[in-house]
Amino acid sequence: MTKADEKELPEQLTIAWLRDNYELGAWSPLEVVAAIIQRAESEREMNIWITPPSLTHIQPYLDRLIDINPADAPLWGIPFAIKDNIDLAGVPTTAGCAAYAYTPEEHAGVVERLIAAGAIPVGKTNLDQFATGLVGARSPYGDTHNALRPELISGGSSSGSAVAVARGQAAFSLGTDTAGSGRVPAALNRLVGYKPSLGAWPTTGVVPACASLDCVTVFAHSLEDALAVDEAVRGLHADDPWSRSVDREASRLPQALLLPDGPLTFYGPYASEYEAAWGRAVARLKELNLPIAYVDVAMFAQAAAILYEGPWVAERWAALGAFVDENPDAIYPVTERILRSGAAAEHDAASVFRAMHRLQRIKLETRKLLRGAVLAMPTCGGTWTREQVLADPIATNRDMGRYTNHCNLLDLCGVAIPAGEAAPHTPFGITLFGLADEESLICGAAELILADASASAEAAAVACASAAPATTLVAVCGLHMRGYPLEWQMLGCGARFIREDETAAKYSLVKLPTTPAKPGLVKREQGGAAIALEVWEMPLDAFGGFAAAIPAPLGIGKVELRDGTEVPGFVCEAYAAAGAEDVTALGGWRQVVPL
Repeated sequence: MTKADEKELPEQLTIAWLRDNYELGAWSPLEVVAAIIQRAESEREMNIWITPPSLTHIQPYLDRLIDINPADAPLWGIPFAIKDNIDLAGVPTTAGCAAYAYTPEEHAGVVERLIAAGAIPVGKTNLDQFATGLVGARSPYGDTHNALRPELISGGSSSGSAVAVARGQAAFSLGTDTAGSGRVPAALNRLVGYKPSLGAWPTTGVVPACASLDCVTVFAHSLEDALAVDEAVRGLHADDPWSRSVDREASRLPQALLLPDGPLTFYGPYASEYEAAWGRAVARLKELNLPIAYVDVAMFAQAAAILYEGPWVAERWAALGAFVDENPDAIYPVTERILRSGAAAEHDAASVFRAMHRLQRIKLETRKLLRGAVLAMPTCGGTWTREQVLADPIATNRDMGRYTNHCNLLDLCGVAIPAGEAAPHTPFGITLFGLADEESLICGAAELILADASASAEAAAVACASAAPATTLVAVCGLHMRGYPLEWQMLGCGARFIREDETAAKYSLVKLPTTPAKPGLVKREQGGAAIALEVWEMPLDAFGGFAAAIPAPLGIGKVELRDGTEVPGFVCEAYAAAGAEDVTALGGWRQVVPL
């Protein structure tokens, strides 16, 4: 047994934690990578990876660390994930389309710089095919599950990159952003998403979506980690025609924080919750020591409309049209529909120039408005279930870009940061926008907002600890788990999810002949297996009523967990198992009745 088998990585990997543990000798890069490989394998069904972590392609990057002094390599031993439209030498780049795949001989510009800084590329992540989408549900490799609520979308197109970080399978990850793909998944998975100014990071070795607008971006758990990546990759690239020199100065506060004047539109099944979360975020922003000004954001919506309702869709077709025509069966249906819209007759040369001139006027007004200031907007105005997006892929995707699409067209930088929750396990986020040459302002504002949120959370935790009601753990193995029909009963009792776990290897699981089907967990005197379950924490004053409402043959008893501890949880009377289907071999209810 290795040391990595005897200990566990934290749920969230950060650069600081890894550095500290490397310095102390508590972990080695090999042990970290081995644990990441195990973690990725255990969560295969989340469709995070196209080329998953494997020692086969990671080992050379581990070997080269031996000859590198950590003091000379700011990202020494830090594992990162790469969106699979960004080249990693020797590993196929698919852009979410197997027929398009090629194996590059060289790294993309950003990847080369990260490896030079000591970072370890661990795999290539899933994406909306050809980076066309903001939902994370447009991949023939399966739609990536949300890191917190598997029934919800993960956001796209950098879906796998965001979820890899949120699930602790990388410390940071690379995404791309043309219309919001480096920001929307950050908001939906409670991450920081940093989108630098156009050209500040090289885009060599990146499959183009709209080459004139594409950015490489980073997902991380903190702004500090995101900016550490920025320091390693920023700078002019001699072989990149889109590269330019854009300095990021030391963080400083803006002269004003701009907020939308008037109500915003929210959408999806959590529209009211998102609207309330935006209201809470605005209230907190007003409490900061920053001047507030209200602005008409109509011109940002006008710019956003130019991206997908104007001739810029023709740029996608220029890049990929020949491949689509030659390989029509290889393209995800909704992706093909979007790409082919770029070949429409109305997108002629004259329409391109009309749009450019209209956009130039909006850019001028934007520069006047934002000089010395930062604009705050919701990153997303809502979210959807994966099922809802698959049923209506165009309209849902359009809504997801409502507050993001304008950014690159107007040559803005942006940082998406967490801003509380819209609903339990449903993060809410805001994005701070600034001018291309004023990235220092969005960083300063983000640092202030995040520090304020951290202080508020710490104060709330102290207050809760001093007056916290008595609670009990509850083990649930079926319809009360996250994403299943009776989760609302747990939430309604004030319960909160603690962790995934499993029973001791002493139980059988049966599928009771009820409507809907319910699981029955039965402890055996001999034999049995480990059954996957979830552990929640519930206030004691709600527990009695909750237990009393459970219909026979189910009830609450003591469930033995794999570590030998016992917690209250759902059990089934043995007589009911006699006429039920034994599904023990599947290992848990998620395998019996998948979401």
